[in-house]
Order: sequence, then structure tokens, then C-alpha cells
Amino acid sequence: MANVILTFRVLPKSIEVNLDELEEEIKEKLQPERIEREPIAFGLTALKIVKFVKDEAGEVEKCEKILRNIERVGEVEVVSLTRSFG
Repeated sequence: MANVILTFRVLPKSIEVNLDELEEEIKEKLQPERIEREPIAFGLTALKIVKFVKDEAGEVEKCEKILRNIERVGEVEVVSLTRSFG
């Protein structure tokens, strides 16, 4: 069975959100493979999150729901979804 490589862009609710704490909470709840910081504008920084999941119905939505339920998260966007075979 193939895996899916998901990439999310997560924006904090405001520029006052401590990104280190937000990253730690995301690591605890989602266990992503990688988190990178991406400057947007006016001091706002997005988090680019990469997560591997099984290619099964509902997996993308489950990850998205976990991220949206984090209090300091303002916006969640799926940037890419790629199947990985092997």
C-alpha cells in the first residue's frame, strides 16, 4: 500500500503567538516528519508541516482536524499531497 506525503501551511492566530510553543504542541499532537518556518509578511511566519500517512480514506481530514483543534492555530491549508510508493 502506498503512503501519502502531506504538506500543510499553518498560520498562527496572530503574530503574538510563540512559534516555539506552537511547534512543540504540533509535534506532540501530530508527530510530523518535519516542520519549517516560512516568513509571510509584516512579521507573520507560517509553519510548513510535512506528515506521512497511509493512503486511506479520511487520513488527510484527520490530520487537518488535529491542526485546526490547536487553540493557537489560525488557518490550515493543504499545500501538497503526493503518493509515495515503495
